[in-house]
Amino acid sequence: MSEYTFLITIAIAFLITVLISPIFIPFLKRLKFGQSIREEGPKSHQKKSGTPTMGGLMIIVSIAISSLIVIVKVTGSIDYQLSLLLLVLLGFGLLGFLDDFIKVVLKRNLGLNSKQKLLGQIIIAIIFYFVLKQNQFDTTVAIPGTSVEWELGWFYSIFIIIMLVGASNAVNLTDGLDGLLAGTAAIAFGAFAILAWYGVPNLNLTLFSLAVVGGLLGFLVFNAHPAKVFMGDTGSLALGGAIAAVAILLKLEVLLVIIGGVFVIETLSVIIQVISFQSTGKRVFRMSPLHHHYELKGWSEWRVVTTFWLVGIIFAILGIYIEVWSI
Repeated sequence: MSEYTFLITIAIAFLITVLISPIFIPFLKRLKFGQSIREEGPKSHQKKSGTPTMGGLMIIVSIAISSLIVIVKVTGSIDYQLSLLLLVLLGFGLLGFLDDFIKVVLKRNLGLNSKQKLLGQIIIAIIFYFVLKQNQFDTTVAIPGTSVEWELGWFYSIFIIIMLVGASNAVNLTDGLDGLLAGTAAIAFGAFAILAWYGVPNLNLTLFSLAVVGGLLGFLVFNAHPAKVFMGDTGSLALGGAIAAVAILLKLEVLLVIIGGVFVIETLSVIIQVISFQSTGKRVFRMSPLHHHYELKGWSEWRVVTTFWLVGIIFAILGIYIEVWSI
């Protein structure tokens, strides 16, 4: 397999996103699919009100088309793993689209309620697990950097649900600043692409991950500060589910916690804030998720975003090192 194939995969996804965005963004504006900004959020965000959201549709289309084109061209078929990746990408993307639609069209700022969203995520996760089970998928979980493996048996189904639901929500929480999620997600998927090729050889997962990287880099052209479009829950839920699916299929489930370290930290900041406020009435952070805390401390949006990108790169390198070192 030539490395040129990898570059072509990134390029195709990048170009699809860049080419459809100038058509899609004005279309979203005409439909008045503009983002509503929470009043309790940073005051600097109020000027973003009305910026088109649901841009995640462009990312999903780009990833699906580019990965299918390249993988079918290279392998001549679509295996169950690619089918599962597309199931999660499209399924979680549809769930996010419904959430965004309720927010921007029905003007209910919170979108789907937590029970509706959780039920949809669990249903997709259960389908994902049963397809794995039909293909005799390994139910052991390895601890990165060690020879320790745990056979989870039937509990692996619960583990899968927790991973998919948890990752989709963690990635969703990270989507709060221009370019923040697109950049950190591209870094994380890039790390998994490297591991899918050099660490745990899997061509389809390599190409899919690179398609995500290309699609996100193309989206950044329009999402970097000042953003012309937001991905919304349509994109963030889809990306969160997809990165968990990639980690599961590569049997690098635990490594997701390291490579996706930014997403973990953002989620922990919310959990800590809620527990602290409910138990003591005091806030640990000025605002959660964590990226808003630094904004309210006076950091510029671009400084927060680039710092989180750098942290994401460090986590990605650490994850790659641990996995490659353990082989």
